[in-house]
Amino acid sequence: MARKGASRVVLVTGYPGFIGKQLVQTLLTDEPDSEFFLLVQDRFVEGAKRDVRACRPRGLERVHILAGDIADMHLGLSAVELQRVTRAVTDIYHLAAISYLGVPEETMWRVNVQGTANLLEVAEQSHKLRRFSHVSTCFVSGDRQGVIAEDELDAGQRFRNPYERTKFEAELKVRAAAERLPVSIFRPSIVVGDSRTGEIGRFDGPYFLGILLVAAPVAVPIPLPSDGRVPLNMVPVDYVVGAIQRLSQAREAEGLTFHLVDPNPLSALRAYQLIAERAGTPAGRLLRSTGRAPGWLGELASALLRVPGLEKITRTPRQALDYLNTMAVYTSANTARLLQGSELTCPPFHTYVDALISYVRTTYEKRRKADLPEDPLV
Repeated sequence: MARKGASRVVLVTGYPGFIGKQLVQTLLTDEPDSEFFLLVQDRFVEGAKRDVRACRPRGLERVHILAGDIADMHLGLSAVELQRVTRAVTDIYHLAAISYLGVPEETMWRVNVQGTANLLEVAEQSHKLRRFSHVSTCFVSGDRQGVIAEDELDAGQRFRNPYERTKFEAELKVRAAAERLPVSIFRPSIVVGDSRTGEIGRFDGPYFLGILLVAAPVAVPIPLPSDGRVPLNMVPVDYVVGAIQRLSQAREAEGLTFHLVDPNPLSALRAYQLIAERAGTPAGRLLRSTGRAPGWLGELASALLRVPGLEKITRTPRQALDYLNTMAVYTSANTARLLQGSELTCPPFHTYVDALISYVRTTYEKRRKADLPEDPLV
């Protein structure tokens, strides 16, 4: 049973993933009277317990780690556990998903799509539910180009990889459930790290590009495609978490979709140049498209694969590099309107790039001193 006096009873999936950990840490600090159920895969339970203790929350008894999996029926919970959750939960944050592009499509479908459907079934049994907050991605837009609004989803786009397709299908299910449930949908762009500490946590899927651009000038110069005019929309994780925390509790946010993006993104070229300038290294050689298929994308992927160590970051760099070839601009009118008047804004990239570079350098130095042979970004 939930503790008496708990202001919210929160179920979080996707813990201890990078965004999930940041969200839970923030909620634990800001909501000392709330209670939390963290759905964690069995292999991560012990690590999750250590992470929660490291947060030093007031009252460890209000954090309940449940061994389960969104891809399993009833989330892999026992009947007693499931009843305990559905009787008490007031808010659900659904962050669990596979974004690593090397995973088989059927596995990604089972987690991203069927897992979302399983969680929606639990939400419908939770009669105290105030909000179902679904963390999607801007990249449900697939290969669309031009201006993309928050209320748009199915515009006949094609998908460049299973991650985009499965997140699109999951969002369709959430939108359909919004007729019966209080839903808010959040679409971050490329989440690169923490603007305060520089901590970087994701090295897969579309997030690979942001990490690579931050790390490369520190480790080794890499080439950039064409003239680099495509906007590279990167956001720090603390802004994403802060926006989700506030908007998920705003009554006006129910039924809406929010792009969590930089309203003034830098071009890929300018972002890379800025990182190189701050890192004090050469900006690297620019590749020009030859006009031959596959053009600069194939050349760049091949060049990256020749860089020692970088091929370990992801086994599918060609897919990730598609995000440097899409002229997409994501509007954020809903986000701006409901956050207006708050202190929370997306910081410009130039204000936190030094923190990212410092984190990468510190990571490299620690690995070097420990004489570890692996690539320090893996």
